[in-house]
Amino acid sequence: MIYFDSAATTLQKPDTVPAASADAIRTMTTPGRGDHPAARLAADLMLRCRMEAAEFFDVPQPENVILTSNATHALNIAIRSLVSPGDTVVISGYEHNAVTRPLRAIGNVSCRIVNGKLFDRGQMVEGFRRAVDREVKAVICTHTSNVFGYTLPMDEIADVCRKRGIPLIVDASQSAGIQSVSLGRWGAAYVAMPGHKGLYGPQGTGLLLCGEGQVPSPVMEGGTGSLSRQQEMPDFLPDRLEAGTQNIHGAAGLLAGIQFVRALGLEEVRRRESRVIRVLADGLRGRPDYQIFADPRGESSVLSVLPLHTAPETLADRLAEQDVAVRAGLHCAPLAHRTVGTEETGTMRFSASVFNTPEEAEAVLRMLDTFS
Repeated sequence: MIYFDSAATTLQKPDTVPAASADAIRTMTTPGRGDHPAARLAADLMLRCRMEAAEFFDVPQPENVILTSNATHALNIAIRSLVSPGDTVVISGYEHNAVTRPLRAIGNVSCRIVNGKLFDRGQMVEGFRRAVDREVKAVICTHTSNVFGYTLPMDEIADVCRKRGIPLIVDASQSAGIQSVSLGRWGAAYVAMPGHKGLYGPQGTGLLLCGEGQVPSPVMEGGTGSLSRQQEMPDFLPDRLEAGTQNIHGAAGLLAGIQFVRALGLEEVRRRESRVIRVLADGLRGRPDYQIFADPRGESSVLSVLPLHTAPETLADRLAEQDVAVRAGLHCAPLAHRTVGTEETGTMRFSASVFNTPEEAEAVLRMLDTFS
């Protein structure tokens, strides 16, 4: 299979990831639920995972790294911790349903949407400058669009929030493990990310990075192995947000995935992925049958394509028949499509990982030639 759907889930993993998960299943139980070797091994594993992530993502202490089931879980915690009914928030026009649906569920939240032109970073910054004022309770912004691969100017957006004293929540679902993600540099209240995309971890893993002074609201209460006599959740991290039995084998695989990315280096990750996307973009650019949405800066591993004479789903199905995996549709981000003008059609998306090659991209281009 030629797999170009890593923006959904990376299928090819480094060998260390399944090996680490398998070892955890065989040897570890749950931290804080016993003082026997299997529980101690699990506690050590969780600490090492937090420490690795804290160092990689510039988090002040490992306790502020929360293990979640996915980025959506992490975003729900962050959003519900800062946003209440009647509040005003600012979001970009490229947000995923993992942001917009929790805001809708809270109810009576006024959303100011910053709709900058695709790939126009200056316009996006100016839009946030105009939208963020004292009425705003939080800014919630994707780092990179999962649909179009547009990396928003997060350093500049974070600077706007910092100067105006507005907490920032960053959705790093499509940038973690590919681009520089820094809780400290951004001064963010929260940064959310999945484990199963650019970090090469297993599905069912994610991270919530919590800024200094944040007191997040749990979305689930229960046992933590600490302060068991009291009926309120602990007021300290990570226990406050990690009720119930933890996904130890997932955390083991996630740790191995983060270590793989760090050893390879973000520059090498971007080099490998961008050259593959560039082959696809260059091969489709100028063809009368396609409209492409290619990041001119080459910062992301995503390329969206709109076939002009067939439905994106139909073209994706034809590629699937040739053992090529892509994704077509709205990609759980109708707001992004509304911003760009593709809401009625959706797009077909290619997304690369470090395991893809330019030769695979060239093979797909030849297949597309035969469909014309």
